[in-house]
Amino acid sequence: MNELRVALTLDAEHPDRPAPAGIAEAILEVLQRLDVPATFFIQGRWAEAYPETARAIASGGHLVGSHSYYHARMHLLSEAGLATDIKAAEDVITSVVGVDPRPWFRCPFGAGSDDPRVIAALDAAGYRNVGWHVAADDWEPRTAAEVEASVVDGVLAHGDGAVVLLHTWPDRTLGGLAGAIARLRDAGATFVRADQLDTLPTLPYWMVAGSGASSPA
Repeated sequence: MNELRVALTLDAEHPDRPAPAGIAEAILEVLQRLDVPATFFIQGRWAEAYPETARAIASGGHLVGSHSYYHARMHLLSEAGLATDIKAAEDVITSVVGVDPRPWFRCPFGAGSDDPRVIAALDAAGYRNVGWHVAADDWEPRTAAEVEASVVDGVLAHGDGAVVLLHTWPDRTLGGLAGAIARLRDAGATFVRADQLDTLPTLPYWMVAGSGASSPA
């Protein structure tokens, strides 16, 4: 059987849709119960708002990266704005979570991932942008079953080294997570942190030529 490594990555951020409380904490419980390591890209302002949950991510053995401070579309910021936002997130994550998020960074919405100015600012600050191969579109009003199916189908279509994008606030992410993990394990998958993969995508899947996909809302 061919190797099938899967990196579940979750953007820990303030929701841009109505969302119930406690989803991030419940997701961490599922990952712990199923012994699945993951990668969390933490928004600085979110870490300030939920410090105990942010610390639980690191103490749970998950990889921590930065998801900016304000969760703005990075390419809309000036050079000074980019430097300020990147540094503010780093300072908060280091202080609150207790780990340095470098070199891992994910541009909010994937916006700016192909902008040389944004990439140069990240590089100057010691970061590399991490994209994804598979998105469950969990920010949309989908069902848990649809999120589960999107993760499983996307990973199996991509194969080894699949990087999956999820979020910590949708209830359908929580609802579909355990089922997706079980089905992928049945298919021979092993779950790894992003730093355990030899190569990582630098762009979100919708920026890849010919994907025909749309960006996150």
